[in-house]
Amino acid sequence: MGETANSTAEKAPKKSWFKGLKSEFKKIIWPDKEHLVKQSVAVITVTIILGAIIYFLDTVFDYGMGFIIG
Repeated sequence: MGETANSTAEKAPKKSWFKGLKSEFKKIIWPDKEHLVKQSVAVITVTIILGAIIYFLDTVFDYGMGFIIG
């Protein structure tokens, strides 16, 4: 008897949660292909540039520390 009431009480919040999730997904505005490509290229470009800067600084600091230490 207690199990039936408990299982019914557990299912109600899950249904409500999934209904809310479904309504939130309907509000999403997905980017079109043009914007997606532009943003992807921007992210890849910035990542490569920052990687090159970090590599350059690491090399300079490594050379500088080698010069100071030894």
